[in-house]
Amino acid sequence: MIVKTIAAILLTFSLALNGCAQADNQHRASKIIHFEEIEFDMPSIHEPVIPNYEVSIEDFGAVSGGQVLNSKAFADAIEAVSQKGGGRVVIPAGIWLTGPIILKSNLELFTEPGAVVIFSENKDLYPVVETSFEGLDTWRCISPIYGKNVENIAFTGHGVWDGSGDAWRFVKRSKLTANQWKELVASGGVVNEKENEWYPSEQFKTAQESANMNVPTGLTTKEEYEAIRDFLRPVMVSIQNSKRVLFDGPTFQNSPAWCIHPLMVEDLVVRNLTVRNPWYSQNGDGIDIESCKNVLVENCNFDVGDDAICIKSGKDEDGRRRGVPSENLVIRSNIVYHGHGGVTVGSEMSGGVRNMHVSNCTFMGTDVGLRFKSNRGRGGVVEGIYISDVRMTDIPTNAISFNLYYGGMSVSEMLASGKSDAIAKPEPVTEETPQFKDISMKNIVVKGAQQAVVLQGLPEMNLENVTMTDMLLEADNGFSIVDADNVKIEGVELITKNKTAVEFYNSKNVEIRGLKYPFKEEKSIIINGDSSRNIKLLPFDGENLQPFTTLGNEVPRDAVQFE
Repeated sequence: MIVKTIAAILLTFSLALNGCAQADNQHRASKIIHFEEIEFDMPSIHEPVIPNYEVSIEDFGAVSGGQVLNSKAFADAIEAVSQKGGGRVVIPAGIWLTGPIILKSNLELFTEPGAVVIFSENKDLYPVVETSFEGLDTWRCISPIYGKNVENIAFTGHGVWDGSGDAWRFVKRSKLTANQWKELVASGGVVNEKENEWYPSEQFKTAQESANMNVPTGLTTKEEYEAIRDFLRPVMVSIQNSKRVLFDGPTFQNSPAWCIHPLMVEDLVVRNLTVRNPWYSQNGDGIDIESCKNVLVENCNFDVGDDAICIKSGKDEDGRRRGVPSENLVIRSNIVYHGHGGVTVGSEMSGGVRNMHVSNCTFMGTDVGLRFKSNRGRGGVVEGIYISDVRMTDIPTNAISFNLYYGGMSVSEMLASGKSDAIAKPEPVTEETPQFKDISMKNIVVKGAQQAVVLQGLPEMNLENVTMTDMLLEADNGFSIVDADNVKIEGVELITKNKTAVEFYNSKNVEIRGLKYPFKEEKSIIINGDSSRNIKLLPFDGENLQPFTTLGNEVPRDAVQFE
């Protein structure tokens, strides 16, 4: 008996030592993130596994100070760990100038506190490569950080990655002060005839004038793209067709176009990041998660020039041909300051988006808080969206916006231009018709917005199955609901400056229950459109809402119920 006991102890000790040895061989041991209390069956996410081998870029001749180009030192350090099967490359405190960094599998880039990596403004260092941008297959200059077909990639530490974006971007005069504009023009570059846009070069200006949403049209060869390379500003971080990617800790800022662009990545974790771009930066998105599967974004701060956390899946025919949705996404405990959208879906969503959970996020001064956008021609289905416990303050436009007539401008720019989403006639439903359905929003607080909620579908493909419960919404204007089907609003307190709480147009199967609002005017609720059907406006605190409701002449008399 004693012998057996001693043998068991020795076996246990041996297994423990073996386990420790395996752990010692890994900088980042295998970690699996499990999810509970998510509304859909969210798969576990596997984080990268990085071997326990470490080098510093200084071991390969890197020189700090921002004057010496360290591209070779970065490349040699990455190759050294790659030859060992992978490992960690340490970037010490200091200012490190470099050209593009090409990622290899099983790699961790660790920035120590005080480390600043600045990518060179010399565009000759960034060759033109085949890629995807704005959801379209195209050619762009290679990204400052680039990886394709890689596995086990980690960006960790507390340093800063700076993309030198000001050298690449064009600038709208309306986004600068008079002095800033004067200094920019004096620095060089080219101004357009209206003197309201600045370009880094004449080449950029010429290409911009014929581009489709920043993507050149009519070009077929690499040589044709190289002739306008100054226009082909890259995303800062491009990781494509890869698995197990982690961003944890650093700051990413000042990107030429989008800041971080994971494309077709499975098992993506983004946490504890700070993502910054000047508010005037064109296409200065924070992170654009495109056609990715099993994603976690948590505990990050965004202050950017365009959409902050954006979910995409390709654009139009190119996106439908790829046919890869973004799916199984958890976005929680993030803060967004300036940006065109706090959490955004689209407009490039032709491959579809499904199973997305958003919770415990705060948007402060963001143009739009929750922003869903698409238009005819996209196709694709967005479904299974669950949003809860969101707080918003000082939203300049719409706190919650579903817009299937998106035309490329931010909501602020659209309103400033005097343009609005026109009521359109139905068109035939085809593979190009986008669809948004099965959306749940609850426990949302808005303290200040121009419009609380805009729900706008298409006449041929209504926005479907939207539930909004338990909200406190303070805004100049209340709800605008157009071409929507099966909308339920319950337990909402609405505080507005405008005397109209809710406007409907051609919506059906709507139920409003428990809407707390100081009903005084007969036009507190306005219903228009001859397709309006089955709208239930149930009493609040026993008060019938019929005296406060106005129906257009074209609305069927039996379309609305008040009891």
